[in-house]
Amino acid sequence: MRWALVKVALAVTGMVVVAFAVPLGLVVRELARDRAFSDAERQAATIGPALAITTDREQLRRAVASTRAGADGRMAVHVPAAGERGYGGSLGVVELGTRRAPRADLEAASRLGRASVSAVPGGFALLQPTAVGSGKVAVVEVFVPDGEVTKGVTTAWLVLTGVGFALVVGSVAIADRLGTRLVRPAEQLAAAAHDLGEGRLGVRVRVRGPAELKAAALAFNSMADQVVRLLAAERELAADLSHRLRTPLTVLRLNAASLGDGPAAEQTRAAVAQLEGEVDRIIRTAREQRPHPGHPAAAVGCDASEVIRERMDFWSALAEDEDRTVRLAGVDRPARVPVARSELAAALDAMLGNVFRHTPEGTAFAVDVHNAEDAVIVLVSDAGPGIADPAAALRRGIGDGRPGSTGLGLDIVRRVAESTGGDVRLGRSVLGGTEVRVWLALGGRRPAGGRRGHRVVRRGRGRRPPD
Repeated sequence: MRWALVKVALAVTGMVVVAFAVPLGLVVRELARDRAFSDAERQAATIGPALAITTDREQLRRAVASTRAGADGRMAVHVPAAGERGYGGSLGVVELGTRRAPRADLEAASRLGRASVSAVPGGFALLQPTAVGSGKVAVVEVFVPDGEVTKGVTTAWLVLTGVGFALVVGSVAIADRLGTRLVRPAEQLAAAAHDLGEGRLGVRVRVRGPAELKAAALAFNSMADQVVRLLAAERELAADLSHRLRTPLTVLRLNAASLGDGPAAEQTRAAVAQLEGEVDRIIRTAREQRPHPGHPAAAVGCDASEVIRERMDFWSALAEDEDRTVRLAGVDRPARVPVARSELAAALDAMLGNVFRHTPEGTAFAVDVHNAEDAVIVLVSDAGPGIADPAAALRRGIGDGRPGSTGLGLDIVRRVAESTGGDVRLGRSVLGGTEVRVWLALGGRRPAGGRRGHRVVRRGRGRRPPD
């Protein structure tokens, strides 16, 4: 798509440049020619008064020499000799200066009585008839070199060529930038579809770009959510159906226990025990794949450092596309938290998604993990404009007043934190923007020194050397 846009811009701009530059170049050439011959006509007209007064050779020579063309040797005057009829018939002509035009052209100009141009070696000769005494007609010849006819034409053509080339290059550059803005969301959509096909169900696409790509991104996200819901429903159904098998298995186990001794009885009891173990494994596997806050499987927990490293690999690629500086700290050692892996990943995605959605491109952000005695603290800070009303931002469905803000993302984070007995707080980060502090309690309830722990986090941030 990108190269197609570049080719279209190149073709359209090229045609426009040719359509305007070629006629304009021809007009410039004609203007230069008209300017040269107009100047020659003015030079020829300066001799008219002298010819009207006298035909004396010496006086006419001085008059010719007083003009710019005469001084340059580019003017000649052809005056009929005394007693002759002028041009036509047998002629006697007094010539002042160097004649370049053919005599036939001189005779035609005198006979017709209007100016004409004759091609001569090295240029053109302007022939200007002028009436003299006794009804005779003299012809003033002004030589116009080829250089005067094309003076400034080459420069004008070079300027037009340069302007046309600059327009083509500019249009190609703009088309390339527009193509990049169009192609990048499409590539991300394709990559997300590929990831979803490989089983990474948490992948989502940022809604940006043209209206069509936004609609496609929304449709993809909706489809991914629906796939997750369907898979979760299937897992729950599998777990429920498996759980129902426990009742007949219990009956089988009791009946097998009453079979007494013997190889067949032992084999039956072993088969029942193996089947019961397999059903238990199915139930645990089905329920642990989609735990939620408060679900028993959520108590298994996960390594917060591992989850954050994994999600930052995803967000760092987007940050590189938007020229954002990213800092990640505190994930070099394990940090076990009583939160399901998928729920912690969703909360981190919600916070980082807000950074990308509500701060300009190029805004830096950081993710820090701190291990306290009774909690793991996750800090997501940015250098953006901040949040005007932090209290409203944490209320579901209200948001912080910024365009596109609904408060749903932070509500997800809040519910994850509260499922451990912790909380979420918003404040001003050391980067100058918003800081989201997620307190994940390790003891199942929020400690009384929660605020004290928050101050420890501030001091810890102050000791960290700047990047």
